[in-house]
Amino acid sequence: MRILAVDYGDQRTGIAVSDATGSIAGEAFVIRQWDPQALAEEIARVCASRGVERVVLGNPLNMDGSAGPRSERSRDFGRLLAQMLDVEVVMWDERRTTVEAHDILTANNRHGKKRRDTVDAVAATLILESYLGSLRR
Repeated sequence: MRILAVDYGDQRTGIAVSDATGSIAGEAFVIRQWDPQALAEEIARVCASRGVERVVLGNPLNMDGSAGPRSERSRDFGRLLAQMLDVEVVMWDERRTTVEAHDILTANNRHGKKRRDTVDAVAATLILESYLGSLRR
């Protein structure tokens, strides 16, 4: 089963897609789109073109597990995706993924524009890897 992970953002949204078996993260990229409807349409095109069967949307909960404004925005976007797609949309706890993505990029000497262009894709990959790991357990 091919799974797509989404790190939803205001200007850039990270996307990561698993391999066909749903075992490992494959490609990762960023969609630059601020309009939720247009973004959902682009994600729907990506899902159709790659044969995605499930979407995992990062849910940025607060460190204490409560839902704040960013979490509510993600949930709203998740409902929009669910209306547009013929696949299951799963909300997934993404606490610290952006921090971890920045740490990974720092360790690999990625700074400035290179970092901005990749941090959301790395965060989406971390969301996907976390979700795939939970399926193996």
